Amino acid sequence: MKTAIYPGTFDPVTYGHIDIIERACTLFDRVIVAIAQNPAKKPLFSVDERKEMILAATRNLKNVEVDAFEGLLVEYARLRKAQAIIRGLRAVSDFEYELQMALMNRNLNEDVVTVFLMPHEKYVYLNSSIVKEVASYGGDVSQLVPDFVLRKLREKFAGNANAGVKRL
Repeated sequence: MKTAIYPGTFDPVTYGHIDIIERACTLFDRVIVAIAQNPAKKPLFSVDERKEMILAATRNLKNVEVDAFEGLLVEYARLRKAQAIIRGLRAVSDFEYELQMALMNRNLNEDVVTVFLMPHEKYVYLNSSIVKEVASYGGDVSQLVPDFVLRKLREKFAGNANAGVKRL
């Protein structure tokens, strides 16, 4: 069984993430969407909330599992008996960082390969940080995330003092 891990913070999951997951599902028997707990990042959603959103977004994909981990990705891959790490490349600006990570991961574990997948071109500009920022100001992100994620974002930002535009 060929297993791939698609790691990320998924804070929140977007249509860009879902597109990459769907593409990975056509290439691998099992795709583990692995929520990385990065102490340097301050997520808006808890791990459980992110798991719930990813499960809802992938419920129609039979070969997807959702998990969370902390520590080295290649060690997690070894633990889950994965042969590949999936990384999405949106733009050329992503490439240098992703290449460095792929080479470091190969240095740490030559048995795991990194597979780069490009999302549909309508998602190349999309990332979770942009979605959160726009949502925090009351902007419309309904074309960027599933409805259940949109509801969660609205709940988080309900009564947000940042919403709207103010002249200074």
